[in-house]
Amino acid sequence: MKKILSITLLLLALTAGYASAQTKTDDRKAKREQLANSQARYIVKSLGLDDEKGDRFVDVYCKSQREVWELGPRTGPDRSARSRQRTDAETEQELKNRFDHSQKLLDIRQKYYHEYSKFLTPKQIQRVYELEKGMKERLRNNQRARHRSR
Repeated sequence: MKKILSITLLLLALTAGYASAQTKTDDRKAKREQLANSQARYIVKSLGLDDEKGDRFVDVYCKSQREVWELGPRTGPDRSARSRQRTDAETEQELKNRFDHSQKLLDIRQKYYHEYSKFLTPKQIQRVYELEKGMKERLRNNQRARHRSR
């Protein structure tokens, strides 16, 4: 009887832990979606787009961000790998992985450039990229500042 109770409690704890992790993942996705939407709205306002183009831009921009997120962050060597000498093969593989990731990002950018060009001018698209870069830099600086203050 005690064994059954112990197993049941263990299963409940594991289920609760899984549900908590799933909630955190869902929260992160919701925050990313909200951030992308806010960024898109900021860009729409900065470009002075009308409602029709603005709504279309927000939709396309959010789709492009989702593709970038699915790709995941660029992977680099972990800290322990930096402290030891890597072999030439490990270094070569790391470089190839970075090239592959960069190529995938470029492919996404080209795909969405063609989407944007259906309703934005080249100068507007260039401005989108400039605004996006500025937002990324501000987010990165804010993250660094939060880490320093800890």
